[in-house]
Amino acid sequence: MRNRQTSIEPNKSLMNEEDLIKGCVEENSACQRELYDKYAGKMFAVCLRYASTREDAEDALQEAFIRIFDNISKFRNEGSFEGWMRRITVHTVLRLIQKKTPLQYAEDTSALTKVSTASDAIGNLNEKDLLGLIKQLPQGYRVVFNMYAIEGFSHNEIAENLGISEGTSRSQYSRAKKHLQHFIHKLYHID
Repeated sequence: MRNRQTSIEPNKSLMNEEDLIKGCVEENSACQRELYDKYAGKMFAVCLRYASTREDAEDALQEAFIRIFDNISKFRNEGSFEGWMRRITVHTVLRLIQKKTPLQYAEDTSALTKVSTASDAIGNLNEKDLLGLIKQLPQGYRVVFNMYAIEGFSHNEIAENLGISEGTSRSQYSRAKKHLQHFIHKLYHID
């Protein structure tokens, strides 16, 4: 009787996430390739939301996967694996864009006016159009908006990650919503 191999050989029809992770921990290049192929598109979309250019997003994606593979043995099955990867990807893209150009934030103000929502106009936007509008936001607004509204970070987590105050995070988010409202009004010719 043959002994079962300890390393995992990838088989697209049989590999589940747990087996892929185990194979990547064992530095099995076929498992790493399969994991990359499975998640690169989703993680690239994350990078595109933050990076100013496609090239910066591609660089961030490569760096994120290096960090994912370097740290995959630390994944403890607490929460989703994809969520764990997203957090690494967000932190990586933020670090890379801050190296290139430090993020600029508006002054912290507590007297921001309330944002009224154009719910009918927002309901008519498809995901691609909405992401295109988000991409038009100034970088500081875009980063905070993405982290809060899309990734689900708290303002406290955003403040810690970006080295800003919690009030600045809230202010940037509020201003981002105002900008998006303005973009939507222009798009749909709402007065």
